[in-house]
Amino acid sequence: MRFSVNIPNFGDFADPRNVATLATAAEQAGWDGLFVWDHVLHRRHQGRPFGDPWMLLTAAALTTSRIRLGTLLTPVPRYRPQQLARQVATLDQLSGGRVTFAAGLGGPVKDEYASFGDTTEPPVLAERLDEGLGLLGRFWSGEPVDHHGEHYEVRDVTLLPATVQQPGPPVWIGGFWPKRAPMRRAARWDGAVPLFESALHGQVPHLAEVRELIEYVNRHRPAGEERPFDFVLGGATPTDAAKARDLVGPLRDAGATWWDERQDQDGPDLDRLAPVLRRVEAGPPVL
Repeated sequence: MRFSVNIPNFGDFADPRNVATLATAAEQAGWDGLFVWDHVLHRRHQGRPFGDPWMLLTAAALTTSRIRLGTLLTPVPRYRPQQLARQVATLDQLSGGRVTFAAGLGGPVKDEYASFGDTTEPPVLAERLDEGLGLLGRFWSGEPVDHHGEHYEVRDVTLLPATVQQPGPPVWIGGFWPKRAPMRRAARWDGAVPLFESALHGQVPHLAEVRELIEYVNRHRPAGEERPFDFVLGGATPTDAAKARDLVGPLRDAGATWWDERQDQDGPDLDRLAPVLRRVEAGPPVL
């Protein structure tokens, strides 16, 4: 199992210098990844500064050499695919091929889409997500792209540089379990990043639900698929090694491959550097 740190892109973490400080500490303490939220607007946290996640991750890339870097997660339908492809490829080049790309519809949908005059219809957003993901992979190849789709048009475009990782960075797909459609989508890519309706962000998911989800995704993976596949679970763990092991160990045994350390979304420390830095410096759970 690998271990990552998860932070929002607002509050103290809107400042790239704070993200760089945290990334350096995470690498030194033995964590394997740093993942940043991708919000333009989240009215629940309105009044706080927000940072662009790709700028924040650039700061993290410049101060580290080993840990994986990415968003958790990027709402692909909110972007133009060509713009997003450029941002991801640039970060992958800068970091020496350390980007993991996590994607989904994002939310809150009213905040992130309707506030800017965009549709909030889930079927339309899902179509844009799937078509956009297909385009991203083609753009990342560095090969010419022609595309005539339902939502996007591309005419003889080659975007360079290509990503260092080929055929592209690992793609993880997020969604709320027990909704099945996002996890069927995840089964076609490189990993699943589920949130659980029964466990809020920062809360450890129930083991029985994790087992059900992993069985469901594995059942829907393409026949004969041999690529590695990640199951990314998260929550808040104590610094006490035995207590952390008791929380995370059973999830690893059930098939989870990443543990993503997250602050309670309703807690006071969600977007504060000092308490998050203390947890990071204590190191990841030891299994």
